[in-house]
Amino acid sequence: MLEMSREAFEELVSQALDTIPPELTRVMDNVAVFVEEESDPAGPELFGLYEGTPLTERGEWYAGVLPDRISIYRGPTLRYCTTPDEVVHQVAVTVVHEIAHHFGIEDARLHELGWG
Repeated sequence: MLEMSREAFEELVSQALDTIPPELTRVMDNVAVFVEEESDPAGPELFGLYEGTPLTERGEWYAGVLPDRISIYRGPTLRYCTTPDEVVHQVAVTVVHEIAHHFGIEDARLHELGWG
């Protein structure tokens, strides 16, 4: 497994978030991004996970709810990648992928666009 400190990994996530165009970050609403060590051991090993209500599904009822949650998983990413450059790339792809879910874009479309 590739070694990288949690702080260095968190910095990569922060850098990936900084690449999101301002016109998109302005409309992101009630979402928080976290770095976690591992995905749920009862499920598949994931690089990231979006949990919440996509913007496209929110209606007048959407008020007073906890923020959506985007988790970026350090362990699976470091086990999958073999070089630091691969980690940078995978983190960027994962961040974009999970933010896209916040905007209501499904996995199939993300794979078509190269963000799968």
